[in-house]
Amino acid sequence: MLVRYFAAARAAAGTETETLTLDRPTTRREVQDLLAHAHPHPAPGQPCLAQVLTRSSYLLNGIACPDPDTTIPDEAVLDVLPPFSGG
Repeated sequence: MLVRYFAAARAAAGTETETLTLDRPTTRREVQDLLAHAHPHPAPGQPCLAQVLTRSSYLLNGIACPDPDTTIPDEAVLDVLPPFSGG
């Protein structure tokens, strides 16, 4: 699956995108845990990714994914959208 990070999530992860290989059906909550463990140390002055993930909204293949128990297919695109202000 492809994970795309935006704004504060990108800063906390230190990358714009990453690819995960899921070897079994995985929930969005499990993906969040995998991502938090993969990026435990943020850049100086940035929040840790685990904190950003808990506050973020998610799009699964372009559609809102508010339920953390949603199963994520291996070929999915998951967008991580932290809260932000502005137009």
